[in-house]
Amino acid sequence: MVLFDANAILRYILQDDTEMVNSVEQQLSTSFCYIPVEVLAEVVYVLSKVYNTDRNIISQIVIDITNTDKIIVAQHNVVLHALRVYATTTLDFVDCLLTGYAKENKYTIFTFDKKLKKYLKENIDNN
Repeated sequence: MVLFDANAILRYILQDDTEMVNSVEQQLSTSFCYIPVEVLAEVVYVLSKVYNTDRNIISQIVIDITNTDKIIVAQHNVVLHALRVYATTTLDFVDCLLTGYAKENKYTIFTFDKKLKKYLKENIDNN
């Protein structure tokens, strides 16, 4: 299994360097790829802040990648929940991940963040 970093995933998503895209595709054709949550958080951040990509588009792109046969995503259900929340709120992606952990693992989130508290109260009901 190969651990992919954010740059490899971004090249694959953006298709902006043919040689790198081919290299990613070659890797995917020969082995499974593991993507940690932290790497997906960086991908979301870069797409949002550097490429000014709409939240709904980011969410759909990353969901599509996480559903690829050769790609294994850490905490897959947490990530999917986070991406759905990210597409429909103004919460930061890390806060969306926290809501995923709360929802999927029944964790209680301790926070002073007012937006996050409001979301949790209205949607998770663990505060």
